[in-house]
Amino acid sequence: MKKIESKFKANFFKKIFIKICRVLGYEIIDQNQFYVPTLSKKLNENLSIQGKKSIVIPTGEIKITRKITDFTILFRSCTKVNMLTQNKQRLFNKDKIEYTLRSLNSILKSIDKASLAFSKINFKIIVVDHISPHINKELIKKQLNKSKINNEFVDLDINEFKNRINKKNAEGNPVTENQISNMSNIRKSLQIANDQCKDIIYFIEDDYIHEEDSISEMIYTYEKISSLIKKEIILCPADYPYLYSKLDATEIFLGHNKHWRRVGETLVSFLTSKKIVDTYWDKFVSMCEFEHYPFELPLHQIYKEEYCLSPMPSIAMHCTNINSIYGISPNFDWEKAWNDSKNY
Repeated sequence: MKKIESKFKANFFKKIFIKICRVLGYEIIDQNQFYVPTLSKKLNENLSIQGKKSIVIPTGEIKITRKITDFTILFRSCTKVNMLTQNKQRLFNKDKIEYTLRSLNSILKSIDKASLAFSKINFKIIVVDHISPHINKELIKKQLNKSKINNEFVDLDINEFKNRINKKNAEGNPVTENQISNMSNIRKSLQIANDQCKDIIYFIEDDYIHEEDSISEMIYTYEKISSLIKKEIILCPADYPYLYSKLDATEIFLGHNKHWRRVGETLVSFLTSKKIVDTYWDKFVSMCEFEHYPFELPLHQIYKEEYCLSPMPSIAMHCTNINSIYGISPNFDWEKAWNDSKNY
């Protein structure tokens, strides 16, 4: 009888202690049961709470001071042009529309999953398209309409920006029509970001296949690292092969489920805040008015002042040629990502 009473008292006081910890905002770990009773979760489950705290075993808890409230994806598409500056075939040797649809499918899947976990974040995806055939535009719109996420389709009028683009590039050569289209699309995306976006903006091209957890990983990681260093940051979705071509000193951060390292170069697919866009507006716009060498030079200049982080391993696959240094990320299951993106 005494043993039963002692066990009852122990359980009673344990429950009271757990309730007190919850009220005070503390978490406790039952190492014997591999369990967090204050969260009613196992240690191998997601212990973080968006907008409140980041918890990664064994590094502990980080209070979130940088809470994301609004998340807009600006998806730049152009299914008429296979490759911007190369004549080589992409991985899998498919028509461009196939990459665009799979990229969009993977992003929509990722947003849908993230929206379930982050009910307080306003999500929206805006497709900015240039000269895609009508049939392809309808396919893109059809995919958008399958999602419950707020969406918009924008037809780019290149004449809105064409006259602002310097016709000679940094090497003294004429700027190609494909590059003029690309620069105009980026400029339109920036304009939309300036006019409509309130918080986080994800600028992404239509040839990146995303993992299903990619959006969630970027949200958790942005909040955690920005809260940790007390600064706005930039996240790149891909771990590019060229990042391993030279020995550079870097800084490593532990994100949500990935390690992230500081990088000094990316392509024009990245996630950042409205504050960063406003602060460096002239540099962003300069990329759309003059073809630098390399093209992304203004971004690289920004990264000297701000933290730009890339995941290890990657959370998205850039579908370029198999031999491209800007293509398939190392230690990434590219075949699975491609197959998973087939349907939405």
